[in-house]
Amino acid sequence: MNARAPLAALLALPFVAALGLIVLTAAASAPELVDGGFYTCRTEAEGSAALIEATQLSDEQIQNAITIYSVGAERGLPEQAMVIALATAMQESNLRNLGHLGEANDHDSLGLFQQRPSSGWGTPEQIQDPVYASTKFYDKLETIGDWEGMAVTDAAQAVQISAFPDAYAKWEPLARLAVDLLATIVNCESADLPEGAWTNPLPGAPLVSEYRSSDRPEHDGIDLWADKGIPIYAASDGAVNRVRCNATLYGADYSCDIDGSPEVRGCGWYMQIAHPDGTLTRYCHMVSEPLFKVGDAVEAGDIIGYVGSSGNSSGPHLHLEAHTTHDASSADATDPLSYFAERGISFSS
Repeated sequence: MNARAPLAALLALPFVAALGLIVLTAAASAPELVDGGFYTCRTEAEGSAALIEATQLSDEQIQNAITIYSVGAERGLPEQAMVIALATAMQESNLRNLGHLGEANDHDSLGLFQQRPSSGWGTPEQIQDPVYASTKFYDKLETIGDWEGMAVTDAAQAVQISAFPDAYAKWEPLARLAVDLLATIVNCESADLPEGAWTNPLPGAPLVSEYRSSDRPEHDGIDLWADKGIPIYAASDGAVNRVRCNATLYGADYSCDIDGSPEVRGCGWYMQIAHPDGTLTRYCHMVSEPLFKVGDAVEAGDIIGYVGSSGNSSGPHLHLEAHTTHDASSADATDPLSYFAERGISFSS
């Protein structure tokens, strides 16, 4: 990873995006990073709340940008790939996951990159999944010869085959700035968290359901709401001791690669991390198979998967459990709010 200017210095650079769709402004003051704050795995003193405060990007746009960057980072692609992808999504959708716009639609174009089902990009449902759409964009980009040496607008055009081949160029400055900012949020492995550190598995996500509440006495965890495709982080160091799809419907196995429902039973795609202190954390309802396997070592802040709605779920969220032993039974479940509070992490309501 190349050395970067401090975040505050980057934010001090005024940039007005073309057409006024996205505008970055200088931060008046950068909030101090606190445990449990927005993206605690960053190396800079500013939390990710500074990114929202310092820009006129909506939370939806920022989360989509994080997903686009994260998918590229997980593939091990150089930052130029993420610059190209972000510039493309800025031009095509203004970083919004667009559905069909009726008469305003350009043919059957959908999603962040305005990919077309009729051109073989996938089904409408797949294209409107930010992780899938980003993956397909990078798949096509990597088939372009010498894409790394091409101008951003030329590489984007080689993927998109747009009627306006030069349109992507105006977004390159913002895309490069965004990559610098996003790298400090997403690349947790560069944050060099000390051994035994703890961080928020889903920074900034609101708490929508508590542990064993009166209306859900058998709910062994808490639910944190977030859009599908948002990265989930390992809460702390440990070893993966279970990766599983356990969704069933009326006693029969049910796919975890599609959205579940309240009628489906189970956690969907989930993963467990056994921590050195003898405790365990469980992460449920991922959109696809977790990124680590049983026996893998993970560190605090590693991206372990992405928010989804597999299994017993009525919408995208993270069901997060904490257990006092590595067995992860209902008998040893403990309130995650208290468990994480003891480790300096809090969740917003």
